[in-house]
This record gives sequence, C-alpha cells and structure tokens, in this order.
Amino acid sequence: MLILGTGKGKLTHKAVLQKGSIDEETDSSSCAKVLRYEVEFKVEPGFGAPGAISVKNEHKHEFFLLNISLQGYNNIVHFECNSWLYPFHLTKQDRVFFPNTCYLPSQTPPALVELRKDELVRLRGNGTGERRKWEQIYDYDYYNDLGIPETSLEYGRPVLGGTQSFPYPRRLRTGRPSNNYDTRSERRLHGWFNTDIYVPPDERYSQQKLSEFTTNAVRAAVHFVMPEARAVFNQETSHFESFDQIHRLFVGNKNQSVDEWMLKHLNHELSDDLFKKLKQVITEKPAKFPLPRIAAGNQFACMDDDEFGRQMLAGTNPTVISSLQNFPPEGSNGVKSSIKQSDIEHSLDGLTITEAMNQWRLFKLDHHDYLMPFLTRINRDEGVCAYASRTLLFLRDDCTLKPVAIELSLPGSLYHEEISRVLRPAHEGTEAALWQLAKAHVAAADSVYHHLVSHWLHTHAVVEPFIIATRRKLSAMHPIHRLLEPHFKDTMQVNALARSMLLNAGGILEKILFTGDISMELSSSLYRSWRFDEQSLPADLIKRGFARYNPNQPENIELLFQDYPYGADGLDIWIAIKNWVIEYCSYFYEDDASLRSDNEIAEWWSEIRYVGHGDKCNETWWYEMKTVSELIETITTLIWTVSAHHAAISLGQYDYAGYPPNRPTACRKPIPYEGTMEFAELLIDPDKYFLSMLPEKFETALGIAVVDVLSRRLSDEMSLGQQPSLKWIADGRILRMFSSFEDDLEEVKQRIQVRNRDPKLKNRRGKDDSPYELLYPETSVVRSSDGIPRSGIPNSISI
Repeated sequence: MLILGTGKGKLTHKAVLQKGSIDEETDSSSCAKVLRYEVEFKVEPGFGAPGAISVKNEHKHEFFLLNISLQGYNNIVHFECNSWLYPFHLTKQDRVFFPNTCYLPSQTPPALVELRKDELVRLRGNGTGERRKWEQIYDYDYYNDLGIPETSLEYGRPVLGGTQSFPYPRRLRTGRPSNNYDTRSERRLHGWFNTDIYVPPDERYSQQKLSEFTTNAVRAAVHFVMPEARAVFNQETSHFESFDQIHRLFVGNKNQSVDEWMLKHLNHELSDDLFKKLKQVITEKPAKFPLPRIAAGNQFACMDDDEFGRQMLAGTNPTVISSLQNFPPEGSNGVKSSIKQSDIEHSLDGLTITEAMNQWRLFKLDHHDYLMPFLTRINRDEGVCAYASRTLLFLRDDCTLKPVAIELSLPGSLYHEEISRVLRPAHEGTEAALWQLAKAHVAAADSVYHHLVSHWLHTHAVVEPFIIATRRKLSAMHPIHRLLEPHFKDTMQVNALARSMLLNAGGILEKILFTGDISMELSSSLYRSWRFDEQSLPADLIKRGFARYNPNQPENIELLFQDYPYGADGLDIWIAIKNWVIEYCSYFYEDDASLRSDNEIAEWWSEIRYVGHGDKCNETWWYEMKTVSELIETITTLIWTVSAHHAAISLGQYDYAGYPPNRPTACRKPIPYEGTMEFAELLIDPDKYFLSMLPEKFETALGIAVVDVLSRRLSDEMSLGQQPSLKWIADGRILRMFSSFEDDLEEVKQRIQVRNRDPKLKNRRGKDDSPYELLYPETSVVRSSDGIPRSGIPNSISI
C-alpha cells in the first residue's frame, strides 16, 4: 500500500517472490539459512511514501520474514518484520507490516488508521477455542495448567488468579480443553520435557536457541542428574557423606555403565528428538562443569560469617535484606521476636541497639511472616524440616556485615503461639556447629524465596501481562511498542517452559525446594504484597532502608553506604535507563495533554491494571497514567525489571546456588537440642551431621543442573544498549539518543571497573576474589567461539 499526498491509500499491483539467493551478510554463528529475494512493484506516478505492505504466504511451509526494504526514487523505506508467516491455507489472512516509522494514534496517516485498528483486532482473537501453532493471538488466562489431577489427587493444584484465596498475575491463554478431573483446570501436555506448549509464533525461541537450550539441559542432566538417578534406582546411599563427594559431582569423567543405564531406561520415556539429543550428548566429549566460584578456591568459604553477610548485598538474592528500625522485630501477627537485647548488644562494636538503629547499622534478613502460616503443611512431609527465620546483622565501620543472631521459629500448638530458638555466632565447639546449621536453614529459606519470588514472581510472572497488553493494545507503529519490543523478547516462551517443567505439579521446583507441593501457593500469597510502584530501584532502596531522599543527588536519593554492589551499580544503570526513556518519551509527547489524548496508552494501562493484574486492580497505588512523568516511571521500571534486575538475581545462580552447602534448597533435619540422639550425632561428627541435613544426592544434583541451565547465556541474546538491527527505527534523532544511552552505559562500565579495583570496597569481592559483575553493562558484541555472549546485561527475560 502507498500513501498519496491526499492522505488516501492505494494498492500497488501484486509482486511474486521467485528465486532467492543466500544472504552473504548472515551471521556465521547462526545455523539458519537466510535467503534474500528481490522483486519489483509497478507503481503509478504520483504515489507517495509506502505506509504498509501486505504479505501472503502461498507456500506449503512457514517461513520467518526478517525484513523488507523498498527502494524508491529518492529513499529506502525499511520494514523490520521479524515474524513467522504460516501458509495462507492455515491462517486464511494476509499479514500487514508497517515501516520503522512511529506514530502516536492521533498522528497516524489517514490511510493507515483502519489498518492500524484492524491489526490490533487480529492479534486479540475472539477468546475462544484452542490456540493452534500458526495463530498469532494474545489473550489472558489464569494459572490453571499446573496440576495433573488425572494422574493422582496428590497432583491436583489450585487455580492461581481470579480469586481472593489465590491471587496471581495472568498468563497467556492457550485454550487447551478442560481437565476431565477438574473442569477449572486446563489439560496438560504429556511428557516431562515438553517444549511444544503454545506461544504465538513470534514469541518463540529461534530454532538455534531452542536447540542450545535443549542441549544445555540434556548435558546438565547427563552430568549431574543421571548418575544419581541410577544410584537411587539401585538403592545406593542417598545422602552425601563428605564434602569430597559433593566436589566429585563436578568432575567430568565418563561412566559407560551410567550411559548404558540411561539409554535403557529412557528409551521409551523421551520423545524421539530428545532421545536422539541424549545419544548425541553421551557420545560427545564430556561437557565441562567448573566448580562454582564460591567453592573454587576454598570449599569451606561459604561457612565464613563475613561471606554469609556479603552475599546478602552482592549474591544472587540481594533484594531482600532491609534496615532494622524497631527492636525487637515484630511479626504481622503481633508476635514479637524472641531475640533479646543481651543476645546482640555485645556484638555492636560498643554501640547500643538504639544507637545502631539510629545510625542505620542494624539490618535483618526476614523470612518469618510469609513462611509461618505454611510451616505446618511443609513439615508434614517426610525428610523436610523448615523454620521461619530472622537474621540480624551489624554494619561494621568498613561497611561489611556481620551476622549477630539468628532466630528460628515453628508454629506452636495455640493460635499465634510460636516456638522460637535464638542462635548466636561461635567459632569453635558445639555452639559453632549449631551456628553453621542455623545459617544453612536461613540459606534454604532464602533459596526458596529467591526461586519463587525474587526470580519467578517479581520478574517472569508479573511482566507477562505487560507483554500481552502491549501486543493487544499498542500498535507496532506506536513509539512505546517500538521502545519495549527488544525487552520482551522470548519471555513468553521461557515462561511457558517454566509452567511445563519447573512450576508444575511434580515439577523440578517441587522436587528441590522444601516448600514442595505448596510452592506456587506460597508464590500466590506473596503476590498480595507486590506493588508495581515499588519495583523501581529508588523506591525499593528507600523502602528497604538502604537509601534516603537527597534532592542534590541524581534521582533525588543517595545510598546510606556505597559498598552495596547491587545498589551502587544498579542506581547507575537505573539512571542511564531513565535518562534514555525521558528523552525518548519527551520526543513523542510534548506535554501531559498529548499523553491523555493517546487512546492506545489509556487502553493499554487499563488492561494491565484491570485484566493482567486484575486481582490487584482496586489497590490505590496504581499510577493514573495521566502525565508523561508517570509514563516515564512506568517504562523505566519495566525496562529495569526485565534487564538489570533480572540479571542481578539470575546470572549468578551457578556461582552461588550451584554449590549446595552455600545455598541448599531444603534442610532434612532440625537443629538438635541437647540430650537428643541427633545432638549426640552432631557432637561425634559435625560435618557429617551438616551433610546429612542437606538434600539427598538426586535432589541436589537436580538443583545444580537447573541453576546451570538457568545461568547460561544463549546465542541470539541482546544486551542492554544493543538493538537487533541498526534500522530499528527510522528517525535519526532517536538513533542519536540511543547512541547517547550506549555512551552512558559505557561510563557506568568504567565506574564499575574502578569500584571493583578499590580495596576499600570489600563487599565487591568474595572469598574467591572474583569481582561483582552481575550488573556489568557491555554494549559491544562480545561472544565466544560458539557465538554465545559472555558479558552484558541481557535485554530481556529470555532464560
């Protein structure tokens, strides 16, 4: 279609693609073959600039359309498509693409107004029927596909979302038939490693990326899980008896008997493609799985109290610790902590508790209130022992944290009664052994919170409704759609895989976390306290007591101490993102009135609030979305969440959670009391008791395999400050703004390098002396020989 100067549209004659040639400029790291086609359109004199192009696939197979460039008399008009086109006999409709020019709805050329509306209507579908693989349809549904009640009643799971009992963000609708055993639930696909769950074609992993993901998963399973699975099958010793046994998990020696066992027992359990991949991995040279950094230099480094405190600021879950402002801490049920003044005051370097709190030097890691209501059900399971915990820490003069007390609590027999025990640091004897056990229980609770809340809920799950609403309500030519596009890449695919393998009944997380079959209920419970306005980094830092208001500082806040790696690096990244978003949004919106007249933004925000996050729609904290500043804060928060925040809690998983003594996902035994048989066992061999408290070998190996896969970067991943195409937008001024954003990130990179070299900033280096680089930006393309990026903050939640 071409746009005349009169504002009316007119179609050219059809042009048919004939024979293509291989594109010599194709990235050599890609296994896909890219073909370039040239075709001529006959155009009558007087036509204006191309405003849209319609494409029909009359071939019998689908193909992926990268881009289209139209060479006119005076210029080139570029269409960045990046879309799967299925045969017309399946879709029954042509596809329409718009050039890389952005228009607010009110600025849309008249000839494109109806096309703009029609394309959005097509993407919304009609809300009925099962989605088929060629359909590009976006709609909402509850989390009603986690249970497998037809297998057994114990595999039934509640529907999450749509009720006061189980509030939750919405997911993408797949429309699969109802389960015969529970009509509220959707029928699940068969198979424990099923990658065929519906997502719209343009949201799927590329074939190369899916192959890499599958290969990584199979390699990790072959190395870590299968030897322990065979041991379980043969009824061999189920728990670790020495730290050397844990180390041997990472040694890559081939074992022919294990290989033969796998092929024999998995032949009929896996799909043909997956079994073929398994045989391929078995025959290749064993993959290398290095010791996680926390154990590489010293296997007992994780036992160190300073390292225990440092990881709360620079580990894989640095977003939970908060300032202590009331002593003793008090739970939401009104029950006060049993930690006494005498338990900690001798550890505060001469300060009183009041003085330490007034100087913002007392902190807490609180895993108490949210766990307490679930503990009775959790501890019902055999081989599981969990506590609600509070850990108090003191900030030394050198800004390192030392733990001063741990409180472990269980529900009492009476309502609101708690049975609590306080343990204090010790360096020798029985008290030191008990202290190490207490830290392990705290680490287990922190691991559960990290997997279910910090990682899954607060990034993956809460973002999905934003993606669905963006596809349904913002035209591809809307500037905000164009801005967010690279930050939503592959998220729906990875979320679908998570529902299929990680979060489901009997899935991986239920197997490795002490929360077991109530894991997603716990996640639902913590969704109640989620607020989008508190997801911005400045708001989060102020809420947790790590920063205070200062109008003389960027973003009007300053950190209370600089040696908080996540906070310091994160603020620099946040400011760079926000400056870019301010420039971008201010370019398209002259004032607040221009935003209020944008009907697409209004419908987008309304759908996010009332549908995507409908269980929280009546809460008063939602932005009204009436000012440009509210839009800027919203978009900055979204980009921060999917890029830097996700990187901080995801990329370090193998280095920290890959070593079970550092971050166990469950504990099998309680802290023993004097006079019991367990206490006698502890006295005889503290290390043996500690190891027997960790998860069994199979669950441990499975947990290591999971964090290995989830920590790996994949080949087509883009980093913050990168765009998949130099022609992503047809506006030179916007391109210059983005170049400035790249420059800002480069400056952040230089500042992080300086911080990491500063010996006074002790929290930036762990016991292995490796620097904090989870928020290290890299805008140049840094890839290894296999084409996989090795640094940078991923642009989106893609793994």
